[in-house]
Amino acid sequence: MHKNKYYILFLCTGNSCRSQMAEAFTNNLLPDNILAYSAGINPGEVDKMAIEVMSKIGIDMSNQYSKTIQQLPEIEFDIVITLCDNARENCPYFPAKTKLVHHSFPDPPFLAANIDDIEQRLNIYCDVRDKIKSFVISLGETLSLE
Repeated sequence: MHKNKYYILFLCTGNSCRSQMAEAFTNNLLPDNILAYSAGINPGEVDKMAIEVMSKIGIDMSNQYSKTIQQLPEIEFDIVITLCDNARENCPYFPAKTKLVHHSFPDPPFLAANIDDIEQRLNIYCDVRDKIKSFVISLGETLSLE
Protein backbone atom coordinates (compact mmCIF):
# COMPACT_ATOMS: atom_id res chain seq x y z
CA MET A 1 0.00 0.00 0.00
CA HIS A 2 1.32 3.42 -0.99
CA LYS A 3 0.15 6.58 0.73
CA ASN A 4 -3.06 4.92 1.92
CA LYS A 5 -3.89 3.60 -1.55
CA TYR A 6 -3.41 0.25 -3.18
CA TYR A 7 -1.77 0.36 -6.60
CA ILE A 8 -3.38 -2.25 -8.82
CA LEU A 9 -2.59 -3.33 -12.36
CA PHE A 10 -5.22 -5.09 -14.47
CA LEU A 11 -3.48 -7.16 -17.12
CA CYS A 12 -5.04 -8.66 -20.25
CA THR A 13 -3.85 -9.69 -23.68
CA GLY A 14 -4.87 -6.68 -25.76
CA ASN A 15 -5.67 -4.08 -23.10
CA SER A 16 -8.64 -3.24 -25.26
CA CYS A 17 -11.73 -4.27 -23.32
CA ARG A 18 -11.76 -6.16 -20.00
CA SER A 19 -8.72 -4.56 -18.39
CA GLN A 20 -9.83 -1.12 -19.60
CA MET A 21 -13.26 -1.60 -18.01
CA ALA A 22 -11.70 -2.86 -14.77
CA GLU A 23 -9.38 0.16 -14.62
CA ALA A 24 -12.25 2.57 -15.29
CA PHE A 25 -14.57 0.94 -12.73
CA THR A 26 -11.89 0.88 -10.06
CA ASN A 27 -10.85 4.49 -10.53
CA ASN A 28 -14.49 5.63 -10.63
CA LEU A 29 -15.91 3.51 -7.81
CA LEU A 30 -12.94 3.28 -5.43
CA PRO A 31 -10.86 6.46 -5.93
CA ASP A 32 -10.11 6.87 -2.22
CA ASN A 33 -8.67 3.38 -1.75
CA ILE A 34 -7.16 2.26 -5.04
CA LEU A 35 -5.25 3.72 -7.96
CA ALA A 36 -5.76 1.37 -10.90
CA TYR A 37 -3.85 0.97 -14.14
CA SER A 38 -4.24 -1.43 -17.02
CA ALA A 39 -1.91 -2.87 -19.61
CA GLY A 40 -1.71 -5.63 -22.18
CA ILE A 41 0.69 -8.34 -23.21
CA ASN A 42 0.06 -7.38 -26.84
CA PRO A 43 -1.98 -4.14 -26.77
CA GLY A 44 -4.16 -2.98 -29.63
CA GLU A 45 -6.82 -0.27 -29.48
CA VAL A 46 -9.52 0.32 -26.90
CA ASP A 47 -12.65 -1.46 -28.10
CA LYS A 48 -15.34 0.99 -29.26
CA MET A 49 -18.15 -1.19 -27.95
CA ALA A 50 -16.47 -1.32 -24.53
CA ILE A 51 -16.37 2.49 -24.53
CA GLU A 52 -20.05 2.55 -25.54
CA VAL A 53 -21.32 0.16 -22.86
CA MET A 54 -19.35 1.98 -20.17
CA SER A 55 -20.73 5.34 -21.29
CA LYS A 56 -24.26 3.91 -20.94
CA ILE A 57 -23.64 3.72 -17.18
CA GLY A 58 -21.91 7.08 -16.92
CA ILE A 59 -18.24 6.10 -17.12
CA ASP A 60 -16.18 7.79 -19.82
CA MET A 61 -13.35 5.65 -21.22
CA SER A 62 -12.87 7.72 -24.38
CA ASN A 63 -9.49 9.06 -23.22
CA GLN A 64 -8.10 5.68 -22.19
CA TYR A 65 -5.61 3.98 -24.49
CA SER A 66 -4.04 0.53 -24.83
CA LYS A 67 -0.52 0.18 -23.50
CA THR A 68 2.17 -2.25 -22.45
CA ILE A 69 3.50 -2.54 -18.91
CA GLN A 70 6.66 -0.79 -20.11
CA GLN A 71 4.59 2.27 -21.07
CA LEU A 72 3.28 2.70 -17.52
CA PRO A 73 4.99 4.91 -14.95
CA GLU A 74 7.50 3.04 -12.80
CA ILE A 75 5.19 1.86 -10.05
CA GLU A 76 5.53 -0.89 -7.50
CA PHE A 77 2.11 -2.49 -7.78
CA ASP A 78 0.57 -4.02 -4.69
CA ILE A 79 -1.63 -6.31 -6.74
CA VAL A 80 -1.50 -7.48 -10.36
CA ILE A 81 -4.76 -9.01 -11.55
CA THR A 82 -4.73 -11.02 -14.76
CA LEU A 83 -8.14 -11.06 -16.43
CA CYS A 84 -7.52 -13.73 -19.07
CA ASP A 85 -5.61 -16.99 -19.24
CA ASN A 86 -3.15 -15.69 -21.84
CA ALA A 87 -2.13 -12.80 -19.57
CA ARG A 88 -1.71 -15.20 -16.63
CA GLU A 89 0.47 -17.53 -18.68
CA ASN A 90 2.58 -14.66 -20.05
CA CYS A 91 2.61 -12.43 -17.00
CA PRO A 92 5.98 -10.74 -16.61
CA TYR A 93 7.98 -10.95 -13.42
CA PHE A 94 6.90 -8.76 -10.52
CA PRO A 95 8.65 -8.40 -7.15
CA ALA A 96 7.75 -11.01 -4.55
CA LYS A 97 5.80 -8.50 -2.48
CA THR A 98 3.38 -7.98 -5.38
CA LYS A 99 0.31 -10.13 -4.94
CA LEU A 100 -0.69 -11.90 -8.18
CA VAL A 101 -4.39 -12.66 -8.63
CA HIS A 102 -6.12 -14.34 -11.56
CA HIS A 103 -9.79 -13.76 -12.32
CA SER A 104 -10.71 -14.64 -15.88
CA PHE A 105 -13.64 -13.00 -17.64
CA PRO A 106 -15.10 -13.95 -21.02
CA ASP A 107 -13.77 -11.93 -23.96
CA PRO A 108 -16.63 -9.81 -25.37
CA PRO A 109 -15.07 -9.23 -28.82
CA PHE A 110 -14.55 -12.99 -29.21
CA LEU A 111 -18.06 -13.86 -28.01
CA ALA A 112 -19.67 -11.23 -30.25
CA ALA A 113 -17.50 -11.82 -33.32
CA ASN A 114 -20.03 -13.86 -35.31
CA ILE A 115 -23.16 -12.04 -34.20
CA ASP A 116 -24.64 -9.56 -36.66
CA ASP A 117 -27.35 -8.09 -34.42
CA ILE A 118 -25.92 -5.00 -32.72
CA GLU A 119 -28.21 -5.33 -29.68
CA GLN A 120 -27.10 -8.91 -29.07
CA ARG A 121 -23.47 -7.81 -29.35
CA LEU A 122 -24.05 -4.97 -26.89
CA ASN A 123 -25.77 -7.38 -24.49
CA ILE A 124 -22.66 -9.57 -24.46
CA TYR A 125 -20.48 -6.55 -23.64
CA CYS A 126 -22.94 -5.39 -20.96
CA ASP A 127 -22.95 -8.84 -19.34
CA VAL A 128 -19.15 -8.90 -19.06
CA ARG A 129 -19.11 -5.24 -17.97
CA ASP A 130 -21.50 -6.03 -15.13
CA LYS A 131 -19.42 -9.04 -14.03
CA ILE A 132 -16.31 -6.87 -13.95
CA LYS A 133 -18.15 -4.21 -11.94
CA SER A 134 -19.21 -6.83 -9.35
CA PHE A 135 -15.63 -8.09 -9.16
CA VAL A 136 -14.26 -4.56 -8.63
CA ILE A 137 -16.82 -3.86 -5.91
CA SER A 138 -15.91 -7.12 -4.12
CA LEU A 139 -12.22 -6.29 -4.52
CA GLY A 140 -12.82 -2.94 -2.82
CA GLU A 141 -14.67 -4.64 0.03
CA THR A 142 -11.86 -7.18 0.45
CA LEU A 143 -9.12 -4.55 0.51
CA SER A 144 -10.91 -2.32 2.99
CA LEU A 145 -11.01 -5.26 5.44
CA GLU A 146 -7.26 -5.81 5.39
